[in-house]
Amino acid sequence: MSTELAAYAPVLDMRVRALVVQARQLLERGKAREAEPLLRQAEREAPRHPLVMNLVAARLLARGKPAEAVALLEQAARAEPRDHEVLHNLMRALDAEGRAEEALEVCERLLALNPRSVSGLLAKASLQERLFRPRDAAMTYRTALQLVPPGIVAPPELAAPLDHARRAVEANDRALEDYIAEGLGRLRDRFGDEPLSRFDQCVDILLQKRRIFRQQPTFLFFPELPAIEFYDRKLFPWLDRLEAAADDIRNELVAVLSEGSGVLEPYVADQAGMSMEQWGALNNSRRWGVYPLWREGRAYPDHIARCPKTMQALADWPPWDIPENGPTALFSILDAKTRIPPHTGPVNTRLVVHLPLIVPPGCGFRVGGQQREWQPGKAFVFDDSINHEAWNEGELPRAVLILDTWSPYLTEAERALTRALTERVGEWYGTMSNSRGNQG
Repeated sequence: MSTELAAYAPVLDMRVRALVVQARQLLERGKAREAEPLLRQAEREAPRHPLVMNLVAARLLARGKPAEAVALLEQAARAEPRDHEVLHNLMRALDAEGRAEEALEVCERLLALNPRSVSGLLAKASLQERLFRPRDAAMTYRTALQLVPPGIVAPPELAAPLDHARRAVEANDRALEDYIAEGLGRLRDRFGDEPLSRFDQCVDILLQKRRIFRQQPTFLFFPELPAIEFYDRKLFPWLDRLEAAADDIRNELVAVLSEGSGVLEPYVADQAGMSMEQWGALNNSRRWGVYPLWREGRAYPDHIARCPKTMQALADWPPWDIPENGPTALFSILDAKTRIPPHTGPVNTRLVVHLPLIVPPGCGFRVGGQQREWQPGKAFVFDDSINHEAWNEGELPRAVLILDTWSPYLTEAERALTRALTERVGEWYGTMSNSRGNQG
């Protein structure tokens, strides 16, 4: 026990603490008049008690007497080294007296007691700014902002400091961006012919211009597969034949659609493992309709027979072939003014191919931190275990041929074992729908 506290008998100490607690509760409820007699009684009984000195110092601070407040609070802090309110008031008093470096030291003591205190971090960053350490302040502000849950409404007393924190972080990031560009310019020129998109993404993430998106499959995660949003088409030479037949494929689809939307089935239809709350109005709706050739391993012979040129174009396609789960090859029709919400697919062992066929203005697609516009006849491959979404803000429906294929980074042995694993899990649970999921 500290020397200051040892001066008080246990009974007196407990009574003073009880008085202070009651007074604080009254003050928090706006009952200052009722709190005042309790505070005066505590002062009369134990004027040198650390909690009483803290209350007296708070009054001195309010009256613009920081030096006197510091003298009392330093004594109180020695007696109550873990009391947040005492340390907070000492930090404020030191700052008001122009002793920012010492105030920062006290702030560090506060943060040692509660490292995730947003208000403590904001106070620390503000002191760092006043000590002309803007880069340190920006790092501290960033830490504070990362602790604020997305979408939360900050309490009024934190709204302005948080807004200032965002501006400080943004200013620091832009200054750092210029500094990096200046320092790396010549080196980049040396590698002008090299693909640098991955490095550019790395810099954007560092500068907070881009979020980090990871593979988050809802069923099966296969370790050590690369998390690539859009794949290099060189890994899929069979896309050339598919693209060459884009006009024929589109014509076959147009002939099918001439019979009306009744030929389509809803993509989302109370499927196992899919949250219907997430899909909302798209559930059992042809606003996102499909005309499948294969769907989750099931062939549609009548549909296949109606699309012979499409079938010829798929001759070299290596499907993701897991019984009752794949392959999938279907035409996806997204109605005008319709959006597919952000979501992730069930596995990272497959990749998804889009061959755009009909693309009105106002359509877009995002995987992770990258957005792309569909270009009719130009296929791309993406990892749908990374958060993605699609939208059609145009006036006409959008049509895409969707295929699934194996990740090129799996060996034949790994593919065979993944098939067997998926089947065994399905048998165990009495369903083979575990790895199904939508593909945009």
